[in-house]
Amino acid sequence: MASDSATIVLHVMDDLALDGRQLGKRGAATRRRLLDATTLLLETHGIRDLRVVDIAREVGTSPATFYQYFRDVEEAVLVLAAEVGEETAPMLELLQGDWRGKQGLQKARQLVDDFIVFWDAHRAVLRTRNLAAQEGDQRFRTIRNASLRPVTEGLAELVPAGDLSPIAAASALVAMMERMAAFHVDLGSLGASRADIVETVAHIVHRTVTAS
Repeated sequence: MASDSATIVLHVMDDLALDGRQLGKRGAATRRRLLDATTLLLETHGIRDLRVVDIAREVGTSPATFYQYFRDVEEAVLVLAAEVGEETAPMLELLQGDWRGKQGLQKARQLVDDFIVFWDAHRAVLRTRNLAAQEGDQRFRTIRNASLRPVTEGLAELVPAGDLSPIAAASALVAMMERMAAFHVDLGSLGASRADIVETVAHIVHRTVTAS
């Protein structure tokens, strides 16, 4: 728990070993394999159950090799969470321009759909990140907030002045989109198709940011 989340983000962005050395091509490839193995194992293991030896075995290396790159399993998951969080950046383009009328509704549909695609691609990591954040791990909470903040702030800028607090409204919309993206498969058993979810959530988002 001693690692600072900002340090984790720097660590993944700069391809550094734990001792601060710049990783060479071989070292970077090894770390990537360890991260990919961690992602795979998170599909069937909780973060508290996943062991370094499990990850090392998946890669075909030793736990000692893992510890050259990460202090523990949680740090590897933090790096993964920081990586996937950056993939929300393309969504920001949808928050530009006029959101009124049919054009705005189509942007809302695309935003919701992109959220679902994002979750489907990184479900294990995002689920683990959010659960750790909800359990009070400030490192995961910081990384989750950093991932969602640009979208939240972009939506807040669209909310017109009036009865609603723009940042509160935007935060509520992002929470809704994330929740629906996380559980859209489960809702299918209740009769709500993916298309139903996209259309319904898009209308709520659009009406909120246009006050219509």
